Amino acid sequence: MYFKFTFCPIILLLWASLSFAQNVNVVIHGAASIAKTDDNFVCVTLDWWPAEKCDYNQCPWGKGGILNLDLRYGALINAIKAFNPLRIKVGEDGLFGFSQGCLSMERWDQLNRFFNHTGVKLTFGLNALFGRNESQTEKGLWIGDWQPQNTRDFMQYTISKGYKVDSYEFGNQLSGSGMGAKVDAKQYGKDVIVLKNLVKELYAHPETQPKVLGPGGFYEEKWFNTFLEVSGQGIVDGLTHHIYNPGPGVDPNMMNKILDPSYLNQVSQTYKGVSDVVNKFRPQLGACVSESGGALNGGSKDVSRTFADGFWYLDQMGMASTYDQKVFCRQALIGGNYGLLNATTFVPNPDYYGALLWHRLMGSTVLAVTKESDPNLRVYAHCAKKKPGVSLIFINLSKDRSFNITLSNAKPGDARKPNYEFVGKQNREEYHLRALTGDIKDDIVCLNDVPMVQTDSEDIPAMDPKLVDASTPISIAAQSIAYVTIRDFEAPACV
Repeated sequence: MYFKFTFCPIILLLWASLSFAQNVNVVIHGAASIAKTDDNFVCVTLDWWPAEKCDYNQCPWGKGGILNLDLRYGALINAIKAFNPLRIKVGEDGLFGFSQGCLSMERWDQLNRFFNHTGVKLTFGLNALFGRNESQTEKGLWIGDWQPQNTRDFMQYTISKGYKVDSYEFGNQLSGSGMGAKVDAKQYGKDVIVLKNLVKELYAHPETQPKVLGPGGFYEEKWFNTFLEVSGQGIVDGLTHHIYNPGPGVDPNMMNKILDPSYLNQVSQTYKGVSDVVNKFRPQLGACVSESGGALNGGSKDVSRTFADGFWYLDQMGMASTYDQKVFCRQALIGGNYGLLNATTFVPNPDYYGALLWHRLMGSTVLAVTKESDPNLRVYAHCAKKKPGVSLIFINLSKDRSFNITLSNAKPGDARKPNYEFVGKQNREEYHLRALTGDIKDDIVCLNDVPMVQTDSEDIPAMDPKLVDASTPISIAAQSIAYVTIRDFEAPACV
């Protein structure tokens, strides 16, 4: 442990000294917000896959599936409790239902005791294929009406036990061309009305009614518009979709993709399309990314567990928030290569710490930022969470360039007027994330030069900020990530 503590800063200081520094001014537009997220924007999934689930000649799920996950591990419990609370979506296996033995009542009881103990805010995925049959003429298309009896039984049992479900998501990757299975948009629209009426019937009091979310699949403009036209307003409370923009986990070019700013920007068209649908149909909760694991089919064994994955993950959360996405669910908390926790040891991977800092620092009010600089510097700004000020995340994709950043406060009302240069009087709170050895393929992250490893009691280590003189520029090292909170930045949108 002592070796790790001394090794981290030595390597990183050497690396920083070899990189070229560029001066950048970042303008924060604090007069008005551009979007709002849910207070529990950070979300993770738990999936059903067994240990035998294999992709690309590897079987990375271990005992991370919801049916065989050992819920007694202190490391798992503490990792969830650290969020206080953590939103978790329990995915569904589209081809098997509750009454067929996929999820026994005994296991559902165990899970709910665990969720209650750890303070989880739960979204549960429902089987939207129950009662349907696969078409004999079109491969992958499932036809017929959804049969709700299975879901009725499940909800009645859940209510009788007093278990809390924040929302139900209807189906999994059935939209558009689907993933292994698909449902016609008009049929889905009719069936989601049945689900909404069932929720209203069984949960009598509106204030305790779980929200209905859907479709939980990949965005396809015509399909999304059609199902919402059929279902009508007031049925689907939140529009959910999936993002896997880096592509298959076996792609040997994965690292280059997530370090390429132009590639990362491409997914903005999906966010814009979903936002346009939301603006047209006005679901109560807006849009949510209900599943995003980076690389498809279990993640990338060489990237997903490493520090480098944070360049994709945290940038996606930043981008999604600017497009008014309310929630961003990472696939998965545990299991596959893309789990935030190691599937065998439950030790947090680097992305876990990046997600926890976002949850603690970034408030729900999203602010616009502008800059003129290298596109490898990614910047997102929010009002600080629960306290005054603003919080920013800086993501430096460049391997040989650092940035010295000054801030300006945009003058509202007239774009022709110069911005106010911000000169703070209170120390900044800075959280710098870097790979332990300086190699972004490392699976240990340092926070302010301290390796993030669980304590002997399996607790999450302290994640304290570094206090920095406000008169100095913000320094972002090459291939690093930093959260910065400024308590005395005056942004009217944050008041």
